[in-house]
Amino acid sequence: MTTLMQAVALFLLANLVLALVVAARGPTPADRMLMALLIGTTGTGILVLLAQTMHLPALVDVALVLALLAAIGGIAFARRAWQDVEGEHD
Repeated sequence: MTTLMQAVALFLLANLVLALVVAARGPTPADRMLMALLIGTTGTGILVLLAQTMHLPALVDVALVLALLAAIGGIAFARRAWQDVEGEHD
């Protein structure tokens, strides 16, 4: 089971690298923000898998903080984008 979890963590890490490349090349800020959210959720998954595999419960706390930061970043981006759209109609 440990080998399977490590393989899944490696797959998620490859997904994370791909998301970083897309975030750097994203044509719009919305694309970049979606990739940042993907990085947050994928990083959370990797940390939880590693916490379970390596028997390090402190990594779960780090994963929860990362998930919270990703959610706050997404909300902040959405609020700013929404305000920009409302400002164009005035």
